[in-house]
Amino acid sequence: MTRLVLVGPPGAGKGTQALELSRKLSVPHISTGDLFRAHVAQRTPLGEEAKRYLDSGDLVPDTVTNEMVRERLAESDVEPGFLLDGFPRNTKQAEVLDQILAEHGVALDAVIQLAVPEDVVVGRLLSRGRSDDTEEVIRRRQQVYMSETAPLLEYYSSILVTVDGVGEVDDVSSRVLTALHQRA
Repeated sequence: MTRLVLVGPPGAGKGTQALELSRKLSVPHISTGDLFRAHVAQRTPLGEEAKRYLDSGDLVPDTVTNEMVRERLAESDVEPGFLLDGFPRNTKQAEVLDQILAEHGVALDAVIQLAVPEDVVVGRLLSRGRSDDTEEVIRRRQQVYMSETAPLLEYYSSILVTVDGVGEVDDVSSRVLTALHQRA
């Protein structure tokens, strides 16, 4: 069980859990945010294209994101597995991911959903104190996440593992590892 996708609303603790689980499972953590930053910093053609969108405040198109993920999943360190964080975000990206993995003769083992009540994530994000984190903006992001992600959860229903994402970091990662072990 080492080819995993981590999903959850903004503020659910995906980044924190991804780092923890990556370490405990000895697989690379692949974050689309990290991919964007690396490509932009290295001034790759994909990075230059992504930068144009990022600089104007627009979402990077799926075609660019898909290609970055395709390149990253072709690297040798992901052969034993990986933990994807931030990808796929919609069913079109999920279909592309399935194609990429099929080209390598593998498939996802599980999609881990960190379930956190909206009021808890709103509280977490407000406590960060960032100027762009108003309650209204945070709740809007939650709505966008749910509308985009609900179809994704349905798409992955056969391999979906939902875990309570509320609690201490170690407690949540233990719940995830237990749930994955029970699926194996």
